[in-house]
Amino acid sequence: MTDPLPQDLLALAQEAARRAGALLRDGRPADLAVAATKSSPIDVVTEMDIAAEKLITNLIAERRPDDGILGEEGAATEGTSGVRWVIDPLDGTVNYLYGLPTWSVSVAAEQDGETVVGVVAAPMRGETFHAVRGGGAWATGAWDGERRLACRPAPPLDQALVSTGFNYVHEVRAHQAEVAQRLIPLLRDIRRGGSAAVDLCDLAAGRLDGYYERGLHAWDLAAGDLIAREAGALTGGRPGERPSGDLTVAGTPGVFEPLQRLLEDFGAWHD
Repeated sequence: MTDPLPQDLLALAQEAARRAGALLRDGRPADLAVAATKSSPIDVVTEMDIAAEKLITNLIAERRPDDGILGEEGAATEGTSGVRWVIDPLDGTVNYLYGLPTWSVSVAAEQDGETVVGVVAAPMRGETFHAVRGGGAWATGAWDGERRLACRPAPPLDQALVSTGFNYVHEVRAHQAEVAQRLIPLLRDIRRGGSAAVDLCDLAAGRLDGYYERGLHAWDLAAGDLIAREAGALTGGRPGERPSGDLTVAGTPGVFEPLQRLLEDFGAWHD
């Protein structure tokens, strides 16, 4: 018999992401301002990040009060059910602050420590991505119905389009720029979208060949990592390790390993 729990979790994640996305899209004030900063003066939080997380956590607490929750803006509940929600209510806050469209709501559910459901909604692109472990990756958008996602066939590394992101701590950013400077002559090109969750979903959708970033947290990558893997991508951190704050690497088979090796050689995981 098929376990109904992942489908129940998926339905709740989809509802939470949809409702938070609508709040962020339709409720953005014209005079939106920074409410707080985190790791540096340019690592910002807006009032809308906080409102979106509250919407999501309240919905989960109402429907599944025994679950744990980990959210970027401070939500932290242990739970007793074996299920934990990992939430980024607004991934790409700086894009959102400036009115750029590449931002998303990321909602993942873990069961006994393993991610089983991931949903990423990108409201300004009119797209929502989702996956259940073992069930493939899917998206809805400007096409009819759900579309199953699959990575692109792997090109040679020098023809690969790779996305990355930059940390908000000055010393880390400077080192990341040095790594990108060494890497870019070896690739087709590098993109910097501003939302890790969207980058991972774009990899799943065949719009990128690879992605890497240092300094991500669980909420940045939990949903997107599952979606990318269910679309056939490989993901990891340093060689032999899982994605982590030290380094997250994702790519189509054939791009992942050479990209990971270069990043290891270039010391992408440390100052």
